[in-house]
Amino acid sequence: MGKTGKREKKGKGAEKTAAKMERKVSRRAKKEEEDLEALIAEFQSLDAKKTQVIESSCPPPSPRLNSSLSAHPEKDELILFGGEYFNGQKTYLYNELYVYNIRKNSWSKVEIPNPPPRRCAHQAAVVPTAGGQLWVFGGEFASPNGEQFYHYKDLWVLHLATKTWEQIKASGGPSGRSGHRMVACKRQLIIFGGFHESARDYIYYNDVYAFNLDSFTWSKLAPSGIGPAPRSGCQMATTPEGSIIIYGGYSKQGPKSDKRKRRRGRQAEAEGAGDEEMEKQPPQGPVEIVKEVVAEDGTVMTIKQVISGPAEEKERSESEEEEEDGALGQQVEPCPRSNAMLAVKHGVLYVYGGMFEVGDHQFTLSDLYSIDLHKMEEWKVLVEMDPKAQEWLEESESDEEEDDMEGAEGGEEEEETSEEESEDEGGEEQHPSVQPDEEHADYLSRTEQYWIKLARSNMGPDAKEKKVVKVAHAMAKTFYEDSV
Repeated sequence: MGKTGKREKKGKGAEKTAAKMERKVSRRAKKEEEDLEALIAEFQSLDAKKTQVIESSCPPPSPRLNSSLSAHPEKDELILFGGEYFNGQKTYLYNELYVYNIRKNSWSKVEIPNPPPRRCAHQAAVVPTAGGQLWVFGGEFASPNGEQFYHYKDLWVLHLATKTWEQIKASGGPSGRSGHRMVACKRQLIIFGGFHESARDYIYYNDVYAFNLDSFTWSKLAPSGIGPAPRSGCQMATTPEGSIIIYGGYSKQGPKSDKRKRRRGRQAEAEGAGDEEMEKQPPQGPVEIVKEVVAEDGTVMTIKQVISGPAEEKERSESEEEEEDGALGQQVEPCPRSNAMLAVKHGVLYVYGGMFEVGDHQFTLSDLYSIDLHKMEEWKVLVEMDPKAQEWLEESESDEEEDDMEGAEGGEEEEETSEEESEDEGGEEQHPSVQPDEEHADYLSRTEQYWIKLARSNMGPDAKEKKVVKVAHAMAKTFYEDSV
């Protein structure tokens, strides 16, 4: 009787500790979301002061990435909306609307009352209804320090003929997310995948939703067969027959502790490259990059680019380079980049902005290129930009100190919880430490047996294995998050 009582007491103690850890993480996530909602509301109050449509000629938009670039369904225009910019210290989010006139090679800024809140990594699709409509779903808002994220689940439509924004409120749609993909197909908007990040979790999706453009209703689809694994940043396109093609994407187990690496991981969402790929050294020989682009008529165009590695470049003589330049003429092409904006109009591919990296520096672009997908002869430079002119502010010492102090200034409730946890865990042996840059999944895989053994010792041999593993994972997760 006495031993059974002790086992039950240990089991309840472990569950109590795990529950406290979960509550702590939940409070942190809730506070972050409330802070961002307040900031979003502040920006919306400024937008609400706009009462009339103002369209004016302007220079090309400022550097940005994770915007949406869409071809007007009836005019020779491209529509740029939203996006983000990071200068090394601060993140800027936009909800600006720009229009590029293809024939005139000119930009105009269109200010419309009551636009969607500022966002990036959203999705936009155009339909040829009533003079053209631009539909926008989801995306995210980031705090200025780039550490907190709010994911939208709202749906908006821009009526291009009347230049009016309208928020469409319909229940049953996808959860808040960014990095998803959306296409218009047979009077429906089809949404697939994406991800959601908070202090509590990091989730990838592979669900499929459809929004009916006639009834204005959402439905969750259940396609037959084996679907793609959860991912974000994939490529998604429709075929002339009405099928949808999904290719590639990106997925990882959890956010890293370092701010810069965390951003780089997030910015790779659109390219399908993880942190490990970005950290690799440049190739030592020639590398052929093959990219497939689906044109508006369903034709798949292939772009091939051969890049010489450092070793090969050294072996080339000056005479060989001069001979090559003389034979081919002055060649221009976009520099390597990620998270650029793409649009196809009349068989011409347009590439705007994006980001490229030099070491830990991330430079955001604002150049515009085009290439005829049917001829595939040469790139045309429509808007030039000198990447070296981009500013990059090193993270200040005060920012680093704030990062070190994060969590040290919690409220009374958190301090009280920490004290209670210390009392419950007093006398326990030192838990396995988290290694530098170690992902949560890797940490759990390496230390899982330790946490299961610890949970089992507290819960007793009669506890069900499934429950023991659940408690062990909760304890490991909280310890990992508190360590990073």
